Amino acid sequence: MSTWFITGCSTGIGRALAKAVLSHGFEAVVTARDVHTVADLVAGYPDQALAVPLDVMDHDQVLAAVQATIDRFGRLDVLVNNAGYGYRSAVEEAERDATDELFATNFFGPLDLIQQFLPTMRAQGSGRIVNVSSTAGQVSSAGSGLYSATKFALEGMSAGLKIEVEPHGIRVIIVQPGPFRTDFAGRSLKQPDVPIAAYAETVGVRRKEKDTMHGTQAGDPEKAAEAIITAVMSENPPFRFPLGNFAFDVIRTELETHLAELAEWEYLGRPTDF
Repeated sequence: MSTWFITGCSTGIGRALAKAVLSHGFEAVVTARDVHTVADLVAGYPDQALAVPLDVMDHDQVLAAVQATIDRFGRLDVLVNNAGYGYRSAVEEAERDATDELFATNFFGPLDLIQQFLPTMRAQGSGRIVNVSSTAGQVSSAGSGLYSATKFALEGMSAGLKIEVEPHGIRVIIVQPGPFRTDFAGRSLKQPDVPIAAYAETVGVRRKEKDTMHGTQAGDPEKAAEAIITAVMSENPPFRFPLGNFAFDVIRTELETHLAELAEWEYLGRPTDF
């Protein structure tokens, strides 16, 4: 897996992953909306690294970044769709423009990149597509409904994609981080301008949590980066790959709850066939 393309490299897991990929000796296309924020990452790797400006909502920039990758390296082995951000809002509070932008970044941007790079991967007969989701792609909570919707969409698309591309030698990996010490709970977390007071005891509690959580998260981005590289390089990579104790605990509890409810209501749901 010699050539990587990583979105959202200015901070957080994306930055840590780009740094680790280059230090392992791989080639990397390192992207960010402001390409100057990743100049230091590529400075020491003139033969391995290419910095490219990319806003995943901009289709023309996507096309240009894909072309720049092929022109420079001639192939792509690993696409990492990492760029994204959070949105904390009650469903009723959610602003239409903010919701559209959230889906454009967290879902339609990765979809565009996948569609543009798949012809190259199919021609190679190999590749890895890494879609960075979240525990919120499996478990939602008050204030995270819209953000979870983007990650549920990403995971649902990835599940179908997995079946479609495996015959072509391409594997799909969904990464599901818990809380990591990045800007996600700070600069990268957006909220409505006008909250509704009726949700003070649900979403309001999560807003207060944001004020205390940023900078204290348990997850280490550098350890996450090394874990992702190991998973990607493995012969039989996982399809869903949680990161951190929180992710494993919360997802396991959610799955157990689903199984219990399935068993409880099976008597009523099963007999509805002709």
